[in-house]
Amino acid sequence: MVAKRGLGKGLSALISDLPEESSVGQIKIVPINEIEPNKEQPRKNFDEEKLEELSQSIKEHGIIQPLIVKKQGGFYVIVAGERRWRAARMAGLSEVPVIIQDYSNDEVMEISLIENLQREDLNPIEEAKAYETLIHSFSLKQEEVAKRVGKSRSAIANTLRLLQLDESIQELLVRGSISEGHARALLALPGKEEQIIVVDKILKDNLSVRETEKLIKDILEKPRKKKKNEAMPPIFKEIENKMKNILGTKVQITKGRKKGKIEIEYYSDEDLERILYLIQSIENRGSEVK
Repeated sequence: MVAKRGLGKGLSALISDLPEESSVGQIKIVPINEIEPNKEQPRKNFDEEKLEELSQSIKEHGIIQPLIVKKQGGFYVIVAGERRWRAARMAGLSEVPVIIQDYSNDEVMEISLIENLQREDLNPIEEAKAYETLIHSFSLKQEEVAKRVGKSRSAIANTLRLLQLDESIQELLVRGSISEGHARALLALPGKEEQIIVVDKILKDNLSVRETEKLIKDILEKPRKKKKNEAMPPIFKEIENKMKNILGTKVQITKGRKKGKIEIEYYSDEDLERILYLIQSIENRGSEVK
């Protein structure tokens, strides 16, 4: 009889009547050193603190849910349950319960990817790369991936876009130095050089997502404003310069198709009062002329 140390009580009772060489699809006890992780596992980073918590739980209650594995040569490859396998090793277990399934290599990869995606504990880049693998390795469309993992097609598309970021920014996202919100905001920038400049500012000034979005909006709007001003008829430029001279501050006229706007800058409450005084003086002179 195989030792049942480290198994949950209910699972131990279930296995007690099974022969050691059980067939495919049945629960079997396997030495932990005969099990290997799946190299195509999408999750590359495991939270050590959470693993320790799971390890303590396994020490106390045993492994309740068997690992899903595939026999490959003299070893078993994990299809689903790598976290349990890692935690069981930390707990000092010498053997674990498994269910052996006769999957093809493609099926192992697909099931492993989907199982991890449905757990929703991958970091955003691991998740994006898992979607990318499903699409390219299995010729799936985004809609098909969405159905398999229970998410919307737009959610899949938005996550995949994170792979357009510079690799150094992807690494910052994996490490948690920036949030997914920061990363999505950076995607609005046209090039990776601009992304790197802005992410440096995010880290240096500890910008929130909202502050980052505003910064990027300002960066993107500057060329537009410049272009609009360059396209203005000369008369508008003359008016703008005259107003600058009269008010003694920066004035910008933006012309649209049917309407526009005049922006007058001031730099303190006293400066605002000075500008208002000048405008009122002009208004008073106009009244006297009448």
